[in-house]
Amino acid sequence: MNRERSVELLNKAISEELTAIHQYMYFHFVLDDLGYDLLASIFKKTAIDEMLHTERFAERILFLGGEIEMKPAKDIEHIRDPEKMLEWAMKAEEEAVDMYNDFAVEATNNRDAGTKQIFEAVIMDEERHYDTFNIEYENLKKFGTEYLSQQAMERSKRVGSQGGQSQQ
Repeated sequence: MNRERSVELLNKAISEELTAIHQYMYFHFVLDDLGYDLLASIFKKTAIDEMLHTERFAERILFLGGEIEMKPAKDIEHIRDPEKMLEWAMKAEEEAVDMYNDFAVEATNNRDAGTKQIFEAVIMDEERHYDTFNIEYENLKKFGTEYLSQQAMERSKRVGSQGGQSQQ
């Protein structure tokens, strides 16, 4: 087994996951501010899943005797349009699936079954994330801004039923 190469792949995975975490939390903050609770919650939950992926990759790096690099691959993009956020997310998840499939094959060729299994498990999560974002994207295309308006109205109803108390 080439442990150094496995650590290199895992650190690349961490850098991509950190980018996704930061971007998805940014989307969560913006959407929450706009009152789009459902969409904001989806991005927050996905960011948490990405944090768990980062943890799995880091634990494997330590097991292999490597050093964890905690550097995001890219800076966040300041996207404020929900449709463009979903497009960004779907593209990112597709790219992650492709990358992790490549990494799983390389780990297999490197005789590192443990790292391969981690990449394969994460692929399943990334495919689920893509599907969730795609459903929301299709809903937005089908129902238009009414879809987002409904989310904002639901928040207003909740806040109003609490006697005007903020949910924060």
